[in-house]
Amino acid sequence: MHFSVITPTHQRRELLPEAVASVRASISAPLDFTFEHLIYDSGSRDGTAAYLREAAAQPGPPLRHWHSPGRQLAGAARNLLIAEATPDAWIVPLDDDDIMLQRTLHNYAAQIKAHPGRPWFVADFLRVDETGRYLPNEDYYAWQFESPTAMLHAIFRAEHFIQGNVCYSRAFVDKVGGYDGELKMAEDLDLYVRFLLAGQLPVVCPHISHLHRFHARNVSIGVDAETHNADLRVIYQKYAKQLKALGVAEPGK
Repeated sequence: MHFSVITPTHQRRELLPEAVASVRASISAPLDFTFEHLIYDSGSRDGTAAYLREAAAQPGPPLRHWHSPGRQLAGAARNLLIAEATPDAWIVPLDDDDIMLQRTLHNYAAQIKAHPGRPWFVADFLRVDETGRYLPNEDYYAWQFESPTAMLHAIFRAEHFIQGNVCYSRAFVDKVGGYDGELKMAEDLDLYVRFLLAGQLPVVCPHISHLHRFHARNVSIGVDAETHNADLRVIYQKYAKQLKALGVAEPGK
């Protein structure tokens, strides 16, 4: 079993080293799996490229990195990283300002072994402030749904969402077509909607995947209920025919 942790980054030189260190601290024992960290630097001008060259030269699990002179949207960058993973890899997204727990990959591996044939998994995560201090009452918890359709109903009623707290097979993401590289927001949720439309409900895992950092430069700053509903409407229109056939109502209606 092999995991590829994928991280698009832009102007995060001060936070990226903690994300890199958290992946390298992953513990596989007693299970037998390998892992690597794939990072796409999207037009950073803050010394990220030099840092990544230095980090990749250090001993430990492989860190591979690529760079573009201009800014790439997160979905497009993730697609480029997935294309570099082996065909049989399990993909684990990690944002450049977040921190993976040491046993995250081990726990995903255990769930993959326990649920053969299931292509994607979802876990809980915790929120922390810019210093890494735990924020009480801000935990994210994944829900168990009876069917993919039930989960789609909850998503488009804005009752449930999923972020980077997932693990999925490269084969499955190749099957549904990868991230929408033109979406500026919610490109991850768009992908997960396609996972559900493909008839696959995620396995809900009993572990914490990562620490999601709240700080003044979060990409999601300013995303309120109205903005989230606008993103949902964009995604809904992409798959309106399939969603209507399942009885899933358009957001806000």
